[in-house]
Amino acid sequence: MYNPVIGLEIHTQLKTEAKMFCPCVNNPEVKEPNIYVCPICLGHPGTLPVINKKAVSKVLEAGKALNCELREVSRFDRKSYFYPDLPKGYQISQDRRPLCFGGYLKIDGKRIRINRIHLEEDTGRLVHDDKKGHSLVDFNRAGVPLMELVTEADIRSADEARKFAEELRLIFRYLDISDANMDYGQMRIEVNISVSHMEGRKGTKVEVKNLNSFRAVSLATEYEVKRQKDLLEKGERIIQETRGWNDKQEKTFSQREKEEAHDYRYLPEPDLPPLHLNEEPFKKNELKIRTELPQEKRKRFEEYYDIKGSKEMEVFINNKVLADYFEEIVQEAVRKRKKEEWRDKLGTEEEKEIIQITKNYLLSDLLGMLEGRSIKESIIEKEDFADFVILIYKKEISSKIAKIVLREMFSSGGSPMKIIEEKELSQIDDHSEVEKIVEEVVKENEKAAEDYRGGKEEALKFLVGQIMAKTKGRANPEEVNEILKNHLQ
Repeated sequence: MYNPVIGLEIHTQLKTEAKMFCPCVNNPEVKEPNIYVCPICLGHPGTLPVINKKAVSKVLEAGKALNCELREVSRFDRKSYFYPDLPKGYQISQDRRPLCFGGYLKIDGKRIRINRIHLEEDTGRLVHDDKKGHSLVDFNRAGVPLMELVTEADIRSADEARKFAEELRLIFRYLDISDANMDYGQMRIEVNISVSHMEGRKGTKVEVKNLNSFRAVSLATEYEVKRQKDLLEKGERIIQETRGWNDKQEKTFSQREKEEAHDYRYLPEPDLPPLHLNEEPFKKNELKIRTELPQEKRKRFEEYYDIKGSKEMEVFINNKVLADYFEEIVQEAVRKRKKEEWRDKLGTEEEKEIIQITKNYLLSDLLGMLEGRSIKESIIEKEDFADFVILIYKKEISSKIAKIVLREMFSSGGSPMKIIEEKELSQIDDHSEVEKIVEEVVKENEKAAEDYRGGKEEALKFLVGQIMAKTKGRANPEEVNEILKNHLQ
C-alpha cells in the first residue's frame, strides 16, 4: 500500500500598476511583445532596482489572511541561473528571510500548512514556433511582481490539491491582490509528489511544473501518483526530477533532474536594503484584512440566508459580484416592505420568503439569461429587482407573468410596474371574471372534473393549468384554486 505525499508551489502575479523593481507598466493582457520594458527589467549594466511598496503590502495582506507570521525583517536575494527569458542571469527573489511564514488554510475542515510566502520578480515569456524551429522572447512579463506560496507536504490526494488551489485563488480575488487568471498565466501551479509505504512519510520527490488550470492540477497529480506507485511495485527506483505536463496526452514527461537550493547559489541582493516591516510604510502590526473572506462568507450565508445546498452556495461564493447584488436586492426589498433598516440577520418569515424568491429568480432565471456572462452585464437596477420580488411575494403577479416581466426588465431595464402596465399584464381583480373562466374550463374538461371528484388530485392541477393558460397567467393561482374547488364541490 503506497500513500501519496503532496505539496504545492503556487506562483501568482500581483495586481499592481508597475513592475516589481522598475516603473514599467504591469499589464498581463498586453498582446504586442516587448513594449513594457526598460533598462532595469532588461538587466542592463549599471541599473538599480527600487522595491514596489504596493507589491510588498499585497503579500503581507495575503499572509495575514492565511494565518501566517509576518517577519520583522525581510530581505531579497539573488537566485542565480541562466535561462533565455531571464536577462540578468539571476532572479531577485527571497531565500532565507521571506515576508511570511508558518500559516495555514482549511480545506474541508483540515489544515493545510503553509511553509512560506515570498516575493520575487517574474521572468520573461518564451514563445515557441515549432514550424520555423525557433523560439522568441517577450520581456513584457519580465520583472512583474510574483508572489510564491509554498505549502507543507500535508496534501494527500489530487482532489485536495485542486480544492486548495481553487480556494486560494478565491482568497486572492476577494482581497483584490490578483485576478489570478490562469489563462493569462497570472497563477501557475507546481505540484511536488512522492509516494511512500508509511502514511505521511516522504518518498523521492518529483516536481510537476507550470500547471495552468485546476483540471491539469488534478489530472497531473493523479497520473504522477499512479506512475510512481507502478514503478515501486515493479521494484524500480524513482528519480528526483522535474517533469512537465502534456495536456493533450494527459501524462507527465521528464524535463530535467531536479536542482537543489545550493544549485541556485543564493546570495543577498546587494542593491536592495532589508525590509523592516514594523516601521513605515508597512507597520505589519497594524495590518488588518478589510474584506470578508470566502470561508467567512460561506458561514454567514448559511446562517443569515439559510443557503445550505453546496451548489447554490458555491455559485455565490465564486461570484462575489453576484453575491453582493443578491444581498443588495434582499436588503432593498425588506426595507421597502418594512420601512426600516436591514438588521443584518434573518428574522421574520417574511424576510425568509423574500430571500427565497430573490435567490430563485437570480439563480434560475437571470443567470440563464446572462448565458455565462458577468452579472455586471445585466441592466436591472437593484431597486427594480426589489420591486419585482415584492410583487411576487404579495402574489400580485403569477410565476408565468413574473418570467415575462423579468425577461423584459433584462432587455430594457424598465421597472416591473411600468412593464406590467405597458404589456397589459396586470392581475385580474374581478372575482366574477375568474369564476366565469373557471366554469368554462370545467365544462370543456368534464372528465378531469369527474376524476378530481373521484379522488385524483392531479386532475385539479391540470384544471388549474388550463385556467392559468386561458387567463395568460393573469389570474391569482390561489384564488383560482379556491374558486375551482368550490365549483367542483
